[in-house]
Amino acid sequence: MPKIFLIALLTVLTSAFYQPADAQQVQRIGYLVFRGEAGPNFDSFKKGMRELGYSEGQNLVIESRSAGGRVDRIPQILSDLMDSKVDVIVVGNVQAAHAAKKATQSIPIVFAIADDPVATGLVASFARPGGNVTGITDLAQHLSGKRVELLKEAIPKLSHLCMILWSPAGQGGVCFRHPR
Repeated sequence: MPKIFLIALLTVLTSAFYQPADAQQVQRIGYLVFRGEAGPNFDSFKKGMRELGYSEGQNLVIESRSAGGRVDRIPQILSDLMDSKVDVIVVGNVQAAHAAKKATQSIPIVFAIADDPVATGLVASFARPGGNVTGITDLAQHLSGKRVELLKEAIPKLSHLCMILWSPAGQGGVCFRHPR
């Protein structure tokens, strides 16, 4: 839920309407799902939008589309979303994010991807993404080495470090001791 809430927050902040939700002004969000239909993530997204003061049917319209797992369908879906005059486009995979970036430079694009957006060319840098593309990514596994480095810098006398590895499937963790 926190990740989806952050997407909702980014959606609101990056769209061209930097003001509180207003019942007189209807915001239109294009929500592109790559595989299947909008499911639990979509429900969490809508809940996050409600918590920000946006309510479907009152001041919010969400145009949800699915590419059915077919990359070749993404450009047409994006064209349809742009034709329906969405204020922002939300995507959940790197192919859709690249296609949206190619399709428009004026509509804000918010992504939630597992890939590195800098390495894949979606944004120029983390500090200054540039353009109309922003979002969140899950780089936790890639940052472990940097975290250890920062810990050593912050605590020069660090003599033991325990790293806990866990499985997303909930199979428990293993603690490794780092000798100095």
